[in-house]
Amino acid sequence: MFCPSNTEQFLKVRHLIYEATISTVEDSAQTTTRIFGAQSEEKRQGDPAESPARRPETSDAGLTGQRMPVAMPERRRFGRASRIKQGRDFSRIRQEGQRLAMGCLIANWRRLGGSSPSRLGVITSGKIGNAVARNRARRLLRESFRLHQDDLAEPLDLVLVARASIAGKRFAEVERDFLTTLRKAGLLKQAGK
Repeated sequence: MFCPSNTEQFLKVRHLIYEATISTVEDSAQTTTRIFGAQSEEKRQGDPAESPARRPETSDAGLTGQRMPVAMPERRRFGRASRIKQGRDFSRIRQEGQRLAMGCLIANWRRLGGSSPSRLGVITSGKIGNAVARNRARRLLRESFRLHQDDLAEPLDLVLVARASIAGKRFAEVERDFLTTLRKAGLLKQAGK
């Protein structure tokens, strides 16, 4: 380190640090070595600027050292086309469809013909709790549907009504109630198919 009382030396070092890349600056090898010598020779482990190809690869002792490709599961989507948004659709499903209440939810559904995609609507009331609790309940029910929409036996419009007992439940419990309800209603594919 340098002593800040020597202003001339400070300005000289500052000039070398900030403007060393410009070709018009005189470069004193002694000063540069004294300032940067130790830093330039030492390598830091796990430098984020280092390219991924140069980082050491970890592998199991039992493997040959080659990395095996990891198959990523196809991400299931729950986009705008998969949502029931219109009030008339909610009331049509309630009037024309079937209903089953189990656990922390009530399922209303109407079977669709053809190859139209399944859609979901979620209803949460103030009985569940404040806005945070209602939003959490909606997210849990949507996620249950998103993960298992390919397990449905046929396309359908499904409206899930969250009951007050959903407050405080973990995702695994909500998912279990969701699957139990659909299984009892006969809406899931058979295990052998």
